[in-house]
Order: sequence, then C-alpha cells, then structure tokens
Amino acid sequence: MRTVSRWLSGETGGSKFCNMAAEVDGLLKRVLVPILLHEKCYDQLFVQWDLLHVPCLKILLSKVLGLGIVSGSLLVKLPQVFKIVGAKSAEGLSLQSVMLELVALTGTIVYSITNNFPFSSWGEALFLMLQTITICFLILHYRGQTVKGVALLACYALVLLVLLSPLMPLAVVTLLQASNVPAVVMGRLLQAATNYHNGHTGQLSAITVFLLFGGSLARIFTSIQETGDPLMAGTFVVSSLCNGLIAAQLLYYWNVKAPHKEKKEQ
Repeated sequence: MRTVSRWLSGETGGSKFCNMAAEVDGLLKRVLVPILLHEKCYDQLFVQWDLLHVPCLKILLSKVLGLGIVSGSLLVKLPQVFKIVGAKSAEGLSLQSVMLELVALTGTIVYSITNNFPFSSWGEALFLMLQTITICFLILHYRGQTVKGVALLACYALVLLVLLSPLMPLAVVTLLQASNVPAVVMGRLLQAATNYHNGHTGQLSAITVFLLFGGSLARIFTSIQETGDPLMAGTFVVSSLCNGLIAAQLLYYWNVKAPHKEKKEQ
C-alpha cells in the first residue's frame, strides 16, 4: 500500500508541475505573441528551445528595440516643452527648423499607416509629432501670435486628415516620405549652423540629442527588419548622420559657456 501511495503521490505532484508549466507557457505566449514574436518563432525559441535561431532572434531584437524607441519617444521632447512653459519664452528656438521636423515626422506617419507597417516600426513618430506641434504652438504663443498658433493647429489637423484619407494617391504619400530627407537635412543644418555661428550649443538638451541619435541608429535596423522598405531605411540613415553631427557639436562645445553666462560670472 505504501508503494502504491507513494507512486500515486508522485504522479499527482508530476501532474501539478506539468499543469504549472503549461500555465506559465500559456501566459508567456500571450505576452510575446503577436506583440514581439510570430507563433512559429515562439515555438522555435521556447518550445523547441532553439535559442540560437538567428532569423527569430532578429525579429525579437527588432521588436524590443522598436517598442523601446516608441516608449522613449514619450519623454524625448517633454523637457523642451516644460522649459518653454517654465520660462514663458521660446527665445533661441527656430520655428523654421521645428516646422521642417514636423514635415518629416508627418511623412513618416502617413507613409507607414498607408503601407500598414507595424506600429513598433514607426510609433515614435506619432508621439514626437504631438510634442513637436505643441512646441510650434508655444513658439508662436510666446511671440504674441496665439491666433496664428491656433490656426496652425487647426490647419495641421485638417492636412493630416486629408493625407490619411483613402482618396489620397499613393504617389503623393510616397513623395511626402521622400521629402523627409531634405527636410531632415535642412532642419539639422539650420541647428548646426546656429551652433557654429554662436560658438556654443546654448540650451540644447544633451539628453534629447543623444536619445534622437541613438533612436535613429536603432531605427535603421528595425526599419530594414520589419518593413524592408529602402525609403524608410534611407531616411533613418540620413537622420542618423544629421543627428550625429549635432551630437558631435555638443561634445565639441561641451565646456564652452554661452557669453551671457560668462558675463554673470565676471
């Protein structure tokens, strides 16, 4: 009887362990599929335990990087927004540069939605767009042009609705995305020229600059992996080069103080 009892007890314990393992596997699968992995890749990595399966690892890495970039984009420009509101001034900010960045972000959003790209491959553009249009409004508001700021918000919303309309030709959307390259280059060169002319980077946020640089570099990989679109990848290559220029200037002028700060110290 003792032998039978022990055998039954062992079988019950084994059943519980199997049930727990099945529950954990089910929970893990609900979390990872389809957010981070396709079902085939989940089976490859976590059922067959082929942890060195390169194609599936690339997909997992791309998704993790993409979602990380999207999450980080929620905070990238908020320090700039708070700084403008706190100082009640947008002095030193170029409206033209910010508007060019808004054009580039809009092109990415519209092109990605039209082509049904995964949200993880372009989602940060949406959050950066909201923060950028807010900065545009604040610049106009603190210049005493609040009415123009409100008109800008209304016009932009209307233009965005038209661009996202099913009636919008794909050729126009593609052209808008292609215009991202000159828009990004012109916007960053304006900032670089300002830095060079001033001999310092002023109130440029190091955190924001390096986050944008790192994000654009990571986006080269994720755009190739998730979209396979050369236009998207090319845009992020150019963006990385331009952001790298600003980051290099930030490092070069790291110990250089603005003239008005020096005067205060003397």
